[in-house]
Amino acid sequence: MEMYLSELGEKISISSARFANVAFSDGSLLHSFEERLKLGHPIVAPTDVKRYFVTPRESGILCLMSCLFGEKGEIYFPKLDEDTHLVSFTDIADKFLEAKGFEPFYCTSEEEARSSVESLRQNKQWPCFYSPSDTTGEKAYEEFYMEDEAISLDKYADLGIVTQVLKVDPSLLQQFRKEIARLMEQGAWSKEDLVRLFHMLLPELDYEDKGKYLDAKM
Repeated sequence: MEMYLSELGEKISISSARFANVAFSDGSLLHSFEERLKLGHPIVAPTDVKRYFVTPRESGILCLMSCLFGEKGEIYFPKLDEDTHLVSFTDIADKFLEAKGFEPFYCTSEEEARSSVESLRQNKQWPCFYSPSDTTGEKAYEEFYMEDEAISLDKYADLGIVTQVLKVDPSLLQQFRKEIARLMEQGAWSKEDLVRLFHMLLPELDYEDKGKYLDAKM
């Protein structure tokens, strides 16, 4: 996305934002906690994945600040501290259940978690199955900028800025467009086709298809 914005930035002034997970937004793991509670399903979360979180209001302010004050090519991001703000999904799950009036009950298998919902609920407990991540696309932690990017941390108390304009190879973007158009014209494509194209644009992309996904687990 930032590559295409940088290309378009040759014609108009564009600034953008990178931000953390918006807490309880639709499609997020935290949103699934709400849905699981409503449906009477166990809470599931990876033990080895941490995330930064912002509220919907904070994410809106970040985008607005970038829109109003960002210079051409700048990317705004929240200035969050790894020791203070990087939180594991299991800690969030425990706090979520406690806020809903339940004590987390840690199960040792998916089968135990599924079968114990009703009996535990009567005692104001909720079954949780926490395990190391074995699903596709789950990076262990988040980064708001790379080592080779120029950043400014002095302008705002709570925001940082990536100040350098991304260098984009126009021929790669054009090739990507042509390949996507070709796939759409033939009316069928595979995940492997898309992964191959993204690796062409982003050779450093670390992607491993593990055959299952966090939002579908249990």
